[in-house]
Amino acid sequence: MLASCALLCLGDVHAGRAAAPAPQASAPQATPEDVTVTVRRRSEPLQKVPVATSIYTARQAARDNVHDLQGIFQYVPAANFRTSASAKDRTVFVRGIGTISTSPGVEPSVSTVIDGVVLARSGQVSMDLLDLDHIEVLRGPQGTLFGKNASAGAVNIVTAQPTKAFHAYADASYFSGDEYRLAAGASGTLVPNVLTANAAFLVGGFDGNVRNVTLNQTVNGYEHRGARGKLAWTPDARTRVTLGLDYMYSNDAIPTGVFVSSSQVAYPSGIVTPNANLAQALASQGIVPSRDNTTIASNVRSRSVDHNGGASVTLDRQFGAYALTAISAYRRWRNTQIQDYDQQGRAFPTIPQIADRGDLDFWQASQEVRIASPKGHFFDYVAGLYYLHAVDDEHYLRTLQPLGGGGATGRAHFGTTGNNYAAFAEGNLNFTHNFRAILGLRLLRDDLSYSMARQSTSLVAVTAIRPNFVSQGSTAHNGYVDRIGLQYDLTQDIHTYFTYSHGYKGPAYNVFFNMQGTDTQALRPEQNDSFEIGLKSQFAHRRVTANFAAFIENFSNYQANFLDQVAGATVARLINAGSVSSRGVEGDIAVHPLRALTLGGNFAYTYAVIDQFNCPPGAPSSCNVNGKPLPFAPRWKFVLNADYVRPLNDRFTWSLDSDYTWQSRTQNSLTETSDTIQKAYGIWNLSTSIEDRPHRLRLTLVLRNALNSHYQSFLSYGSMGGVTSWVPRDFSRYGGFILHKDF
Repeated sequence: MLASCALLCLGDVHAGRAAAPAPQASAPQATPEDVTVTVRRRSEPLQKVPVATSIYTARQAARDNVHDLQGIFQYVPAANFRTSASAKDRTVFVRGIGTISTSPGVEPSVSTVIDGVVLARSGQVSMDLLDLDHIEVLRGPQGTLFGKNASAGAVNIVTAQPTKAFHAYADASYFSGDEYRLAAGASGTLVPNVLTANAAFLVGGFDGNVRNVTLNQTVNGYEHRGARGKLAWTPDARTRVTLGLDYMYSNDAIPTGVFVSSSQVAYPSGIVTPNANLAQALASQGIVPSRDNTTIASNVRSRSVDHNGGASVTLDRQFGAYALTAISAYRRWRNTQIQDYDQQGRAFPTIPQIADRGDLDFWQASQEVRIASPKGHFFDYVAGLYYLHAVDDEHYLRTLQPLGGGGATGRAHFGTTGNNYAAFAEGNLNFTHNFRAILGLRLLRDDLSYSMARQSTSLVAVTAIRPNFVSQGSTAHNGYVDRIGLQYDLTQDIHTYFTYSHGYKGPAYNVFFNMQGTDTQALRPEQNDSFEIGLKSQFAHRRVTANFAAFIENFSNYQANFLDQVAGATVARLINAGSVSSRGVEGDIAVHPLRALTLGGNFAYTYAVIDQFNCPPGAPSSCNVNGKPLPFAPRWKFVLNADYVRPLNDRFTWSLDSDYTWQSRTQNSLTETSDTIQKAYGIWNLSTSIEDRPHRLRLTLVLRNALNSHYQSFLSYGSMGGVTSWVPRDFSRYGGFILHKDF
């Protein structure tokens, strides 16, 4: 389904091309029929693709000052993002479905793909998206063409391709809070008709918007720098070989939670349990917990340092009317997380000092080969083979120092190795020019093994540290994914479809620092059945676009985290939580009433609930959460847009852009506690630009969260009690400017 932002930003998004310069107001407005995507692994008009899809473009990312999935998903009603202090714990949700786990032995429910390369871990895509062309958010199971870990959806990230004509740009932006971003890039021909290339570079930083009174520092900021480049070789008219290289360094100084309460509210009784010791500790350090709090007192500067990059070689070759694509890729991700587990500036009588350091080294190698048949015949298809080898190696150190001495230390070395083999195909049976059947199938095999060795200086469990433990194991499983459906074109501009999809996410192990004997059993694969009916339509000479989809998704063996205790400290246990379901309606409407004005709105109504929760052994009776909402699944979420572009004279063009995002109350925890619910909130953003067309210069002024509406991006129980939050960049009103120059 087309998100209205596709009209509001770059109408000329084409997979496999660089983003074109912003069109002048006098240029004809592009329509969604012109938007070409690779939702089904071949270039097709978005309006004719029988998959609910949202598009977010590079121009809107610049206009909104968002450059990662957490920021971008504010503008995609069906998608949400769970942030965390470390990149390895961040998670993508589509239609209320996602997998929360720090374990390397579990896959995400939503597949993330960059330039055709499937990423095995969610943390790999939490980086800054440099040189973005556009993002396609595919909703519902997409495993037939986008891999086994796409049972809830897929996020297809497309970066800019080299162009034959020379083009260069430079961006400089500055926002309140000393946030800056400097980016530059160039694209063009190196050898005429043979070799083209592009390259882009980025340096950015932000001091933060949280004050650490113990260290006397401003935190919750970041430092990013990186580069991306592509080299395209065309030895003949039917062959193209593209080498892609990218690297991104991220140093995110995100605290391990900001206290919003020192008490906790029990589910389902609603009984409030004050924590007098925690309240006294916070008060003695000058911390007043509340939903408006932006102050912490930590003696450790929590941060997540990531080195993320890779290389890929993509071969595109025409054999008559058939197109062969082969993608060979290697990616490596290194993460170091340093966290203040106790979240205090010193030890207190009932709150010991606990500090964590984790080092992750992950790499993957993948090979995909697929062939696309010509279109226009009775049967057209995309078919291929896929292989992924992924290795995760982690070291974790936790130190415990109670008040008065007698501390303990735990060290763990753990990791996983996984292999995935798959054969897949999806195609159309074209009964008539307007009526076709959709058939898709993926057969796959998962091999997964793990190893774990923990050494503790204590022979018994102490706060947040279990005693010595050594284990290893392996599992293998064969699975399948399929899609069947019907599509009928009522007219050239009105398209309807119905699909049934079976999704699959492979077996898992709960491999983490506090792993114990009950975690050595492999979790069963997560599977789901999804039904979707959709309408894509355009009216009034394509000045009005109205797209809708309704869906029902039922999941079994849902893989989720359940909170557990280790000597009074909170840890997570990964379990097959039972069965969950998601159903709802999504809509996107865009209207172009005047040549200079575009109006749009997209919404999602998502009823995502726990149908049958399987309480693990030893769990309290409060674990019965049947019928309660899934985390990160707001019942309602919508985005309203208005863009006005007008030439002032032959030289200058002025534009005014406004958007308002709103979402209903959202539960953040599977425990269904009332104090981890984010209340409904709305954010209004504004921007205005003046463009000097002859000099190809554009100045944009941006105001984020104009109404100063405070909200939390994530609420969780603190490790030692209370409730903590993660403060988003737009927690408070802020503004700045973006200066863009084309050459």
